[in-house]
Amino acid sequence: MSYPSPWQPWQGQSSPSLLAAHADRERTVDVLRAGFAEGRLQQVEFERRVARAYEARTVGELSLIVADLPQGPVAAQLSAPQPLGYPTQVPRTFMAAPPPTNGKAVGAMVCGVLTTMTMGLTGIPAVILGHSARAEIRRTGDGGEGFALAGLILGWLSVAGWAVFLAVLFLAAVASN
Repeated sequence: MSYPSPWQPWQGQSSPSLLAAHADRERTVDVLRAGFAEGRLQQVEFERRVARAYEARTVGELSLIVADLPQGPVAAQLSAPQPLGYPTQVPRTFMAAPPPTNGKAVGAMVCGVLTTMTMGLTGIPAVILGHSARAEIRRTGDGGEGFALAGLILGWLSVAGWAVFLAVLFLAAVASN
C-alpha cells in the first residue's frame, strides 16, 4: 500500500538539481505562507525565505527553503525515500539568530564573579548592573537574563556577607567596651 507524499519541489522530476520553474517557486511560497500562518515562522524569517525562494535557480534550493516545515520535504522524509543529496538538516541560513546579549548583564555577571577575588568589593556594582540590565532586557527584548540574575545573586550575597561581617565587628566592639 502506498500513500501519497506531501508536495516536494521536484515533484514529478528525477533530480533536485534541475532548474526551478515559476510554478515550483510559487508552491514553495505557498508552503512558506502556510508555515507563517501556523506561527512556525517569524515575519522577518518569512520575508527572507520568500525573497530567497524567488531567487532560487534549482528545485534543490527550493527544498532547502522549506526543509524544516511540515508541508516541506522533511515531512515526506518519514513516508518516502529521498533522492541522493537531499538535505536532512535545516540550513543555518534560516535559523533564527538569538537576540544580542545585554552588555550590562554581562557586566553584572563579571562583577558578581569577581566578588570572590575582590573580597566583595564588586558586589554593589553587580547589584546595580544586574537590576539595570533586567529592566533593559524587559524593555528591549535583549538576551542575558541569566547573566543579570547570576550577577544579582552573587552581588547580594556579597553585600549580605559584608553586612554580617560589619554587624559582628560592631557587636564585638560594643561588647568589649
